[in-house]
Amino acid sequence: MSNQDLRSVTSFGDEWMRFDQSALSDEELTKIFNEYFSIFPWNELSDRSEGFDMGCGSGRWARLVAPRVRLLHCIDPSEAIEVARRNLSEHKNVQFHRRSVDKPGISPCSQDFGYSLGVLHHIPDTTSAVRSCVKLLKPGAPLLLYLYYAFDNRPWWFRLIWRTSDVGRRIIFRFPAKFKNIVTDIVALLVYWPLAKISWMFARLGYDVHSFPLSYYRNHSFYTMRTDARDRFGTPLEKRFTRQQISKMMLDAGLTDIQFSESTPYWCVIGRRQQSA
Repeated sequence: MSNQDLRSVTSFGDEWMRFDQSALSDEELTKIFNEYFSIFPWNELSDRSEGFDMGCGSGRWARLVAPRVRLLHCIDPSEAIEVARRNLSEHKNVQFHRRSVDKPGISPCSQDFGYSLGVLHHIPDTTSAVRSCVKLLKPGAPLLLYLYYAFDNRPWWFRLIWRTSDVGRRIIFRFPAKFKNIVTDIVALLVYWPLAKISWMFARLGYDVHSFPLSYYRNHSFYTMRTDARDRFGTPLEKRFTRQQISKMMLDAGLTDIQFSESTPYWCVIGRRQQSA
């Protein structure tokens, strides 16, 4: 049985067809990219490197990775792969694979690096999905992941807010695509934007807004808020993990030298395939 949730595959295909990131400025793209890749060992990549983007979506990360390497494999099971193909048409060193994480179409032990950001927590068996990514790597090669956190570094009331919001997600994701898009736009307008702006104002006054809900978006565009509201509330399958659970998952998959980013978004983490692989 394929390790993918077909409802989520369809949902993300719809999301990236709608939010193809063409309205995202180069400046904001670079800012967000740097937030996710802050712990990535760029010094190890060269024009001879070959790697993969697992769950590439619209190809927004690949736009900034492809110029640094010889070959980049963009892998996605949804129709979003066509959006990535269009967005990356000027990059002749990108290969596109409409395939799943457990059948990526890439030879094992062939990749110098890999990354999967915001994807594997939407997979039925996340542990198996991490293993599938690790199998593609050469010994010693790095794998960067972003997995939804279980608010293990947040106070109880923050987790309570999430549980309340998750009730909304479990209702909204069942809506027809067009209605779902309208509702998540309303969520972005009435929830994301006001809370982000409140955080921005308090930050300008010198307050630490780290614990403010949605403070991450205070310096991001409304387009990004709309994209992420659609991502957060429109997706059928969502799983969350503590830092400890992610560490164990990665170690069990054959990764070592586990390193977490200590800044948002949580949790970004990197590990290396064991040298004895």
